[in-house]
Amino acid sequence: MNKNIWLSLVALLFGAAACAQQVTRVTDPAEWVNPLMGTDSKPDLSNGNTYPAIGLPWGMNYWSPQTGTMGNGWMYTYAADKIRGFKQTHQPSPWMNDYGQFAIMPVTGKMKFDQDARASWFSHKAEVSKPYYYSVYLADHDVNAELTTTERAAQFQFSYPKSDSSFIVIDALDKGSYIKVIPAENKIIGYTTRAARSKPVNFKNYFVIYTDKAFSIAKTWHGKTLAGGDSLELTNNHAGAIIGFKTTRGEKVHLRVASSLISFEQAELNLKRELGTDNFETTKQKAHTAWNKVLSRLQVEGGTVDQTRTFYSCLYRTVMFPNKLYEIDAQNKVVHYSPYTGKTMPGYKFAGTGFWDTFRALYPFLNLVYPSINKEMQQGLISDYVEGGWLPEWSSPGYADIMVGNNSASVVAEAYLKGARGYDINKLYEALVHGANNEGPVSATGRYGVKYYNELGYVPYDVKINENAARTLEYAYDDFAIYQLAKALNRPQAEVDLYKKRSQNYRNLFDKSTGFMRGKNKDGSFQSPFSPFKWGDAFTEGNSWHYSWSVFHDVQGLINLMGGENRFVNKLDSVFSVPPIFDDSYYGGVIHEIREMQIMNMGQYAHGNQPIQHMIYLYNYAGQPWKTQYWAREVMNRLYKATPDGYCGDEDNGQTSAWYVFSALGFYPVCPASDQYVLGAPLFKKVTLNLENGKTVVINAPANSASNKYVSTLMYNGKPHSYNWLSHKALLNGAKLDFSMQATPNKTKGTKATDYPFSMSARQ
Repeated sequence: MNKNIWLSLVALLFGAAACAQQVTRVTDPAEWVNPLMGTDSKPDLSNGNTYPAIGLPWGMNYWSPQTGTMGNGWMYTYAADKIRGFKQTHQPSPWMNDYGQFAIMPVTGKMKFDQDARASWFSHKAEVSKPYYYSVYLADHDVNAELTTTERAAQFQFSYPKSDSSFIVIDALDKGSYIKVIPAENKIIGYTTRAARSKPVNFKNYFVIYTDKAFSIAKTWHGKTLAGGDSLELTNNHAGAIIGFKTTRGEKVHLRVASSLISFEQAELNLKRELGTDNFETTKQKAHTAWNKVLSRLQVEGGTVDQTRTFYSCLYRTVMFPNKLYEIDAQNKVVHYSPYTGKTMPGYKFAGTGFWDTFRALYPFLNLVYPSINKEMQQGLISDYVEGGWLPEWSSPGYADIMVGNNSASVVAEAYLKGARGYDINKLYEALVHGANNEGPVSATGRYGVKYYNELGYVPYDVKINENAARTLEYAYDDFAIYQLAKALNRPQAEVDLYKKRSQNYRNLFDKSTGFMRGKNKDGSFQSPFSPFKWGDAFTEGNSWHYSWSVFHDVQGLINLMGGENRFVNKLDSVFSVPPIFDDSYYGGVIHEIREMQIMNMGQYAHGNQPIQHMIYLYNYAGQPWKTQYWAREVMNRLYKATPDGYCGDEDNGQTSAWYVFSALGFYPVCPASDQYVLGAPLFKKVTLNLENGKTVVINAPANSASNKYVSTLMYNGKPHSYNWLSHKALLNGAKLDFSMQATPNKTKGTKATDYPFSMSARQ
């Protein structure tokens, strides 16, 4: 064969293979999700710190196989080889741990109920994990276990071997629990009081379990001991039950399970309302449909198989937290258990999110794509304030004392500014002002160090308030959010001006001699000695290389402080070119966030934690948007994949996933409490956003490819768009964005000051 013909045939074959790898249409997005993404993690190195959460979007409960010991935050790790049970969970992250959990486990042979004795070997080769369904073969028991869920209920299907000794173990965990077996009704009820991170008042998670097979054996147990006699009801530090029966080979035993934070009666009602007479397959199909309805709001085309899997796996994580903790009572009214009063209260309630993480991209994503659920969340925040006196910064389900900032201000202000209505915004504004001017019952609620901040314009380094510089920078942005909301609500001008002035407090920490944000002492002197590589101390889970960019609302002001656009861009470039040096002396050892930065080979860029995640988009404010386009693509390509090690640090309640989803669309909310998204470059050839109002946003980039990562031109509804930003309000009217992509940077587009995104400061 002629050599040229041979080469042409090879090229055609490879070209056809490449085209075959392009995903043209996604009709069943739930099938593209890998819930195991990020599960190959451990305390000293996070590849996501996730678990396979089986449930519904924003569901009250999730279910997960438990490989770790009961009470261990690392409930499921990919490297494990034994499963101890299937746990109902509300866990947002292993660091926060769980509340309201209990577990179910099928066993055979002996009456094994202790978590180690009942554990079974399993293989990922005999495991199926979907957002709506999970199954696994439990080798030691020769049982195939399957589960599927609703928002507050679940169904199990256990396929047993032929055995005279088949069992089901119910574990209500320690820290105070109750169990009761009712053989006449094939029923077990119980509650757990175990709760980590906060101290909810009179907390109980009530559960009811029905089987479709009569018990021939029924026992209760506590700790590692079977209860004496025929006791079928037990209150103990660690209570549980075990029921048994004979089974034939392949016999399927079904469990119908529901829970409530209010009462057993409400748990029964939740079960009846959500499961009804549905069998396992019907519940599974309904859950599958529910996921597709939510995930199909974003339809991607023209990406690779890996990109499509990663996109929908990240989208799955963005619609999980916070959990709906409200329930529907017998009168069809929305009610909830209050962790602040211990009583059943009217209205909405959500929990399981930390605003320090999620104000950045998760809540902006909800405001764009799922605003109705965020409206419910805003109503839930009203419940928090009215019942507890404060807005939560970390809800778990009450006020958890962890992280810094007062970022509820951003979450509340942004929702209203982007169009949410139909709730008492004035009550929420009252809550913001209260939180901005008072210290809360724990240091993470309200503003720790507020007296200093309001008097000096910063939280001092030398007054025994940890992470003081991080607090100052975040309080300043939070004040901007309050300022924006105050204007929108026509508050008195003096009030508006106060928060506008305070929003500039970030300036007080900028040290011109080093070019970094730096802790400052009460007397006005900068903290010394100073190293921008020192993690913690004045900062939160990061160093000054990360936090010096935390001026979301006034990037131009930061540019001016740094000496102009050229110096600013050089500093941005340096984040990637400076080696991953670190000083861990504050912690006395390498924390996992440091290790994750060190090993990613991106210099000081620490995408595995939140403070620097917006930094890539700041090139748009200084006339070099092509660098944003380059680095956004690099991060998506290098640091995300739909595999067990697919994240580069903690996923954190949807925030790190929301970064990917936004970036894949081609824009990102650098300043959530403004109307603008800052442009990057889309990842797919086409994306369709199906907005709640019936409008669509279509993002076309037909020439997009691995090499064509740069934007040549952008047409917005058929007209040239030179700006480095998009308007949220305009997008809600529907839009068609046509990106022309090329392999080399366009260094003339977006270079004028008139093209730059919003900043408070006048451009100089």
